Amino acid sequence: MTVLGNAAAALLADPVLFIHVQRPGRLWWLLVPLAVALGYIGLSARRAPAGAVSRVDLRRLVPRDKAWKRHLAVLCSVASMASLVLAFAQPQAYREVPRDRATVVITMDVSRSMIATDVEPSRLSAAKSAAKSFLNELPDRFNVALVKFAASAQLVVPPTTDRAAVSSAIENLQVLPSTAIGEGIYASLDALKLAPEDPGHPGTKPPAAIVLLSDGATNVGRPSLAAAQQSKRQGVPIYTIAYGTAGGYVYEEGRRQPVPVNHHELAAVAKASGGEKFSAESLGQLTDVYKSIARAVGQEKVYTEVTDRYVGYALLLAVLAGLGVVSLAARWP
Repeated sequence: MTVLGNAAAALLADPVLFIHVQRPGRLWWLLVPLAVALGYIGLSARRAPAGAVSRVDLRRLVPRDKAWKRHLAVLCSVASMASLVLAFAQPQAYREVPRDRATVVITMDVSRSMIATDVEPSRLSAAKSAAKSFLNELPDRFNVALVKFAASAQLVVPPTTDRAAVSSAIENLQVLPSTAIGEGIYASLDALKLAPEDPGHPGTKPPAAIVLLSDGATNVGRPSLAAAQQSKRQGVPIYTIAYGTAGGYVYEEGRRQPVPVNHHELAAVAKASGGEKFSAESLGQLTDVYKSIARAVGQEKVYTEVTDRYVGYALLLAVLAGLGVVSLAARWP
């Protein structure tokens, strides 16, 4: 029996199923639903004796039930028993739960291309509005920092739970020349060093993420890809947002200068850091992107017991089996 339990436990621990059981020795009870299933198959395969005329005559008087209903009812019963056995073995799996604490760095591009009006009223104005809404999507216990970058990067607000201070700083951002995405990432990593320790785990920093919004490509400073790789080594994913349209433009010394969004660099940064790249061409899209990122950083996958899940499966299957039996027994008008 122990061999069977260990074999079943190994199967359930397969990476495809993402299930592990704490009590693999209890899985030998799976023999019970297996025996029921085999017994039913054996009974179904039996044929009536050649001389059983009375039984044939009886079938003419009483309507014959539909075989698929019987099969379905038995299948649900067997599956319900199997689910109860799995619940008895105390299964574990990954489950998304809200994070208690984390630090998020909002890293914003304030280069001159952000005054382009392809996003109304301008890229920067819309980005400010969406970033302030993003603050409200994050859990109250999360620390938030603000970093701005153009030709260089600067920490505007260190990690804090004071949303009003961060919101006010976002509103006061002004445009500057050039774009240094790499410097923005390095400044964000430095900002994370100022994050307070997790009171529940002294000596450790809470998980962190960088949310970087930009509309251009690096033209000064250190390479952004190297910065993203450094962020990966520190376990900090970067969620990049390519913001604006291909038709954006600004005026430089009276001349119209195209400022199309550069998707390639931001995609490479996100991939290298273990984060994700998003795109937005309007305030509405940007707000939705920030909501998606808030859900991503606000949840974590934890390996935890999921016994209740399998008890629920067993209950649902038992109800279906019961309905099947009632359907077989009833004679509807």
